[in-house]
Amino acid sequence: MKTYQINGGLIMVEKLIDHYFYDEAAYDYHDGGYVPLEIPDVPQQKLNVPSLLKPDKETDTDMYYTITAQTGEVQLMPGEKTKTWGYNAPLLGQTVVFKKGKTIHVHLVNHLPEVTTFHWHGLVIPGPIEDGGCHAPVYPGEEKDISFKINQPAAFVWLHAHPCPSTAEQVWHGLACGAIIQDEHEAQMPLPRNYGVDDIPIILQDRRFHEHNQWDYRADYDPDGVMGPTPMINGTINPYFDVTTQKVRLRFLDGANRREWRLHFSDDLPFTQIAGDLSLLPHPVKMTKLMITCAERQEIVVDFGQYKPGDVVTLYSDDTPLVHFRIHEFAPDHTTIPTTLYNTPDPKVDADLPVHHVTLDGMDESVAMNGKKFQMQRIDYQMEIGQVQLWDILNTNDKPGMIHPYHMHGCHFTVVSRNGHQPNPNELGLKDTIVVNPQEHVVIKVWFPVPGVFMYHCHIIEHEDGGMMAQIKVVDPSDPNKQYKLMDHHTLMKAFAEERGVSMDDLWLGGMDSYKKMGMEM
Repeated sequence: MKTYQINGGLIMVEKLIDHYFYDEAAYDYHDGGYVPLEIPDVPQQKLNVPSLLKPDKETDTDMYYTITAQTGEVQLMPGEKTKTWGYNAPLLGQTVVFKKGKTIHVHLVNHLPEVTTFHWHGLVIPGPIEDGGCHAPVYPGEEKDISFKINQPAAFVWLHAHPCPSTAEQVWHGLACGAIIQDEHEAQMPLPRNYGVDDIPIILQDRRFHEHNQWDYRADYDPDGVMGPTPMINGTINPYFDVTTQKVRLRFLDGANRREWRLHFSDDLPFTQIAGDLSLLPHPVKMTKLMITCAERQEIVVDFGQYKPGDVVTLYSDDTPLVHFRIHEFAPDHTTIPTTLYNTPDPKVDADLPVHHVTLDGMDESVAMNGKKFQMQRIDYQMEIGQVQLWDILNTNDKPGMIHPYHMHGCHFTVVSRNGHQPNPNELGLKDTIVVNPQEHVVIKVWFPVPGVFMYHCHIIEHEDGGMMAQIKVVDPSDPNKQYKLMDHHTLMKAFAEERGVSMDDLWLGGMDSYKKMGMEM
């Protein structure tokens, strides 16, 4: 065992962790609507590694990008191409690079047939417009400009659509892509960072292919989260990756609507986790098993030094192969990962602020937060910039019940405890999404560096659309009376109806059912 001192307390970290951290009785495969993964009956294909999005312009202080949401079609399965959506690409998108300290200017373009938003999941930027939640619609054919400054540590964040209540359907269409924040501290660490060679994003998703190889979200709809039997990794079915370096950094993103991924390699090959959602970990964690839930990011370094050319190492989720790593010749790599990677911020809690309680309630159509379904024009809580408060997040589901991945916009937080015990050793950095087991209290330390109106919600995306979401107003003391224009559900649903050419009575959006079946208006 190793002992580390974190935030004033002692954390015991095993030399090699060989188990998953969460309640097995709550794993998604116990759910009545669970869809088991199947091995795709298609030849192995080279893993698509999204290209880096080239800035329109870059100076010493600023970066300029154009992000276009577009339709497309992709050869995913033998036969007909699948109709998809993506960012600057037919599916998913190119990887965006942000540099700490620079001001980012983004020209947003919507070439889709319906309204969307561009949410920067994990960026600590003002809201609601820059953040890109449901209050920042971009209509078909419309273009908008936003700008924000990057003032947070190196991390792997992501962009996805967030138009309530159609977030889940648009992500299912393909609107999700990665973004890498770079900073000087991470750049000095002896870690793989040759993008596309030894630094690879791994976006984990699943889909069901219907007639003519098409996706049919409504046919697959489940209010507890849509799943499909076919794993899709970076938009690739049954992928392989050519390993040409001894060590490879994998930046995992669970971009699925619902699925948890319990990851391990063949031969129980150990790997080292170096980062979570929004920062490097304080110390590396060596493990053979890693579970990642919806919207989380986990970064690992895998050492293939024990293998020879021609060998294949396979990444699995449970018993289903996800990626085949084909070993080629590589030069020996004698670098070692430092025992200390990052000093996680530990701001002092404001003594006059009571613990704020959040409950994640229910399953299926009954989902709610603090007993209420989301209303777009309701502010559920308020804080000032710079205030530091403990939030107690409770999953009220009875055991056995569903795990809820809890996510917050506009901030990063640290995990203080789980049911009064120390957090897991791989969640000691900055985070924006945290697993909460049934009947579990997870206490987090929350502070907002930027003003605005932000959402916090379950990131099983159908739960979010169905109302397990609330919003906070973060006030700048220098402008305490600032008002924000907040959209309403009716306006957005009216836009969807017009764009789809149906009446409001005939409009179907998954999240609407969760309100209607509970006898509620959105």
